[in-house]
Amino acid sequence: MLQYPNKSPLNSIYTATRRMTLYRGHWPSSSTLASAFNHTHKLRPSHQHQHQQQATMSCSAAATSTDPLVEQLKQYTTCDVSNGLVKLKFRNGGFLSGLTLWSPERQAGDTRIVGPVYTVQYAPLSDPRPKLPTHYIDGVPAGAVVFVSCPQRVPNAVYGGLMTARARALGAVGSVIDGRFRDLHEHREMGFPIFGRDVGTAPPHELVKVVAVNVPVKLATDEQDMDVRPGDYVIGDLNGVVVVPKELAAEALPLIKASVEADDKIMVEVQNGMPFEEASKKFRG
Repeated sequence: MLQYPNKSPLNSIYTATRRMTLYRGHWPSSSTLASAFNHTHKLRPSHQHQHQQQATMSCSAAATSTDPLVEQLKQYTTCDVSNGLVKLKFRNGGFLSGLTLWSPERQAGDTRIVGPVYTVQYAPLSDPRPKLPTHYIDGVPAGAVVFVSCPQRVPNAVYGGLMTARARALGAVGSVIDGRFRDLHEHREMGFPIFGRDVGTAPPHELVKVVAVNVPVKLATDEQDMDVRPGDYVIGDLNGVVVVPKELAAEALPLIKASVEADDKIMVEVQNGMPFEEASKKFRG
């Protein structure tokens, strides 16, 4: 496996006017960025200060998004986005439970992915549908988030380092594994964002097969009844993974923006001594 440059350690800083922890670091040179296919996107300033959070995206130079909704969603955290979706009465604010960040770091750093979803559906070998004749990974579109759906209670991994190498070369911005994945060190060496349920070691072929791509899939949990559909937007960061239905994205954005602005003002007032309930009524109504 080729060795890819890693980011320098990220330093956690707290500012009195932030409601979240920010991570800032020294980024690689332009030549290193080109070789590692990494680029950064700035997130919104928060709570009346000048510090900016940068979010690392891992993808090829060809993967620069031209989708205006993606560009707007990049400004916000998953929590911000969920706030907007809740106002539209979309269940659970789009949160997909149990999916957390594993690479390039385990629940640390400033990794963030935003993109339209490319779904992959695994099914038990007993499923009557035939195995997909070609490998799903070769069809990943540039700028996409790969979402691999696996049935519950499968102990084998359904995604590995070779899949990341190909997805990365094609310009995917990250992968979300609704199940187990393996080769954790390889994903980290490549600096590729991976969200998943857990790690494993064995390949999937003895238990499951890929039966479809770009089809609606259901989250593999008894905790929620959530679907992920082709064309939906997936956002992932330290707080978890959120799905934004394509038909709600444009409507949600102004609600997200208004919620963020209100929370910023509430944070300032609360830190200046105002009771939370008073500040909340003042800015949220």
